[in-house]
Amino acid sequence: MNEVWNLDPIYKGFDDPAFEAELEELKNLVGAYAAFAAALAETDPAEGLCKGIAMQEKITHLVGKLAGYCNLRQSTNTRDAEAGSNMGRVMSIVSGTAAPRAAFQNWAADLPNLMDLVRSQEALKDYEFLFSNIAESSAHLLPGIGEEVMAKMEMSGGDAWSDLQSYLTSTVPVSYRGTTTNLSSIRNLAYDEDPSVRKDAYEAEIACYGRIQDAVAFALNSIKLETISDCQLRGYESPLARTLKNSHMEKATLDAMLGAMDEYLPKFWQYLKAKAKALGHENGLPWYDLFAPMGASSTKFTTEDAKAFLVEQFAGFDKELADMVAEAFDNAWIDFYPRDGKRGGAFCAGVKSIGESRILTNFDGMFTDVVTLAHELGHAFHNLCIRNNRPLNQSYSMPLAETASTFNECVVMNAAIKAAGSKEEKLALIESQLQDVTQIICDIYSRFRFEAKVFENRENRFMHADQLCEIMLDAQKQSYGDGLDHNCLHPYMWVCKSHYYGPTFYNFPYAFGGLFARGLYAQYEKEGEAFVPKYKKLLYTTPLATAENVAKVADIDLTDKNFWRGALETVAERIDQFCALVEE
Repeated sequence: MNEVWNLDPIYKGFDDPAFEAELEELKNLVGAYAAFAAALAETDPAEGLCKGIAMQEKITHLVGKLAGYCNLRQSTNTRDAEAGSNMGRVMSIVSGTAAPRAAFQNWAADLPNLMDLVRSQEALKDYEFLFSNIAESSAHLLPGIGEEVMAKMEMSGGDAWSDLQSYLTSTVPVSYRGTTTNLSSIRNLAYDEDPSVRKDAYEAEIACYGRIQDAVAFALNSIKLETISDCQLRGYESPLARTLKNSHMEKATLDAMLGAMDEYLPKFWQYLKAKAKALGHENGLPWYDLFAPMGASSTKFTTEDAKAFLVEQFAGFDKELADMVAEAFDNAWIDFYPRDGKRGGAFCAGVKSIGESRILTNFDGMFTDVVTLAHELGHAFHNLCIRNNRPLNQSYSMPLAETASTFNECVVMNAAIKAAGSKEEKLALIESQLQDVTQIICDIYSRFRFEAKVFENRENRFMHADQLCEIMLDAQKQSYGDGLDHNCLHPYMWVCKSHYYGPTFYNFPYAFGGLFARGLYAQYEKEGEAFVPKYKKLLYTTPLATAENVAKVADIDLTDKNFWRGALETVAERIDQFCALVEE
């Protein structure tokens, strides 16, 4: 089986004639789009709407293919100067779309009969949700060449600072037991069976951050100040308000979810203290044992093992999903292993131009890595469910983005727990599941609190690395409570987590996706096969409606705290099972 992904179906390299030809096509198309936007005042409304959408569809296709390829190349080798250079070429051209796109949106929003026109044109009917958002968000667009200026400045601002964080964390040398390794590999040792390995790896990880903390602190401060300035210029109340608006999600939904999480945090602390006691700790769980395996399910998986396991589990839910998972393994959609220069973590990128996805992981053979694969393959299935949507209807909001991925985790973990043949195996599986849920509840809450505090402070002062570490430690203490040993936390989570250097508040969507998916899975357990078509329709709808209206496909009210309590209660039951098993 392949170890690296195959990008040849996109381009065979930067010397592929198709890359240069399509880059030139994009350049010409952007020029034509600018000329079109400049003449909108004399354009027939219906004709202008149809032509503008057609041009945007073509631009979106080309940008997705060109920039997507550059990003995939660079994500597996942050030293790939050719990828970085070509990404710069692509984004330089793309920046030229900002002003004409803003002009088109403002022009469309000012049409007194916009929505009537949209409903009357066959080429536009599918874009009713898109145009309703254009009408609503036009007030936040910058006048004149403001959008173009912001787009160009971002390349040497936020995007560049983000690239710096990615480069530093992927290349920083880590000294461990007389050898030198990389950050991704050392963080994988948090799952090792040997407690001395976990502790030494944690200490090596913490020690390495001192080499890059100041540079990354500058990156974080600069990105957050840029975000604050952008929100002020556009008239948003706050970065969080902008995130909610872009997420098509109501503040009432976020408040209901966080309120329910607050109520259930002590239950998660109960789990952490029970795990700490089982591992011989008296004052809560030290950070280095947060991912310590328990029970007897520490078997190493090969990629072939992972494929067989996942295909079998998903076949019991839906054949289309199982077939896609097999295809991902067989046709080299996945880049599996950590290596120097490769970015950490995991992600799935939809490659719309070829109707496939590409998945990056840092696979180490543990069961948690198999669950990570299931998670990313959930994103790929989500991409599959929306593949027939129109080109501008293939982007879903951040909160909904984690729905299919976490649902996949539920399918895999619940099936594995039910099939467990011994107490030790069941303990291992339940504990692995609780590790993951604790991350999307306690850790995500700590990240949300950290980012909120950083935004609160950044408008008036620069925060040095030691101050950022203090804010992170305080956020972890609030979210993990007495479940963790306060003398052994992780002050540098702001350095290693790329989420702070991309979309604003890219944290609560994980909690949303995790809990929303668990609520959906509870429905699946009640309804059986009849639920599957409803689930696929829900995924298909994610780019076409607000979060609240997507949920209504499954008869769910997201502003009702009881829905979130119900999802959390399924986790509380697992915690009770875990505590009973470790006390036996």
